[in-house]
Amino acid sequence: MTDPTPAPDPVAAPAPAPTVSCVFVCHDGAGRVLLARRGAGARDEPGTWDTGAGALEFGETFEAAVAREVQEEYTAPPLAIETIGVRNILRSDPASHWVAVVFAVEVDPARVAIGEPHKFDELGWFAPDALPSPQHSQLAPTLALYRSGRG
Repeated sequence: MTDPTPAPDPVAAPAPAPTVSCVFVCHDGAGRVLLARRGAGARDEPGTWDTGAGALEFGETFEAAVAREVQEEYTAPPLAIETIGVRNILRSDPASHWVAVVFAVEVDPARVAIGEPHKFDELGWFAPDALPSPQHSQLAPTLALYRSGRG
């Protein structure tokens, strides 16, 4: 009897592994959130507003990754970092799969500036009921987790 399972294709590329991303919602401690408009050089969805994020590097703690990314993207050191949840994100356009560990990060608004002008072209502080448009496809679920994770 033969095995009906086809043999693996020896030239097929292996499926990519999911990556780990640290997503952060920066806030001022008084109810406003910081959003960045993605510039023309952004990896995806240029022109949309989104929170910050960055890949977890080998050997890094989540908190160290968040502190590094907040400093790189917004030039401000975090005042407080709080883990608020995890999201499993599967996208078809562009094809990607990542695990997003989501954080609330308090920063001093006076210290915030665009740190990566090749990725972002504008920053703004917004009340949760007055968000700008257009929004990145991942913004609404990230902010929903932020709201539920903060009480």
